[in-house]
Amino acid sequence: MDNLILNLEKLSQSVLEQLDQTTYEELVAFVESRQPILDEMSVIISNGALSQHQRDRIQKLLHNDMLIEARMRSLKQEASDWLRQRDAAKIQRNAYESAYSVDSLLMDQRK
Repeated sequence: MDNLILNLEKLSQSVLEQLDQTTYEELVAFVESRQPILDEMSVIISNGALSQHQRDRIQKLLHNDMLIEARMRSLKQEASDWLRQRDAAKIQRNAYESAYSVDSLLMDQRK
């Protein structure tokens, strides 16, 4: 169990060192690389008890996870804002690019 916790600590530390510059691709790779470790840990935890030292280390990991999750939420918000802006620009552009018929005539009436 200690080795699994150590592996998680290393992974988390590598992401935390440059969290502000981390891209969503790097965060996806982080999540995918730690999932097998978490799966193995959950099996071990369900079969036995943890020492207090292990519990403390896991609590610290959970705190780090909150920081990483905050970065994920920030990236999600940026993407959402960008999509909203793009949709608004598309609506404005469509208003000016009306489909006019080339063969149509415009007739003015004299009063």
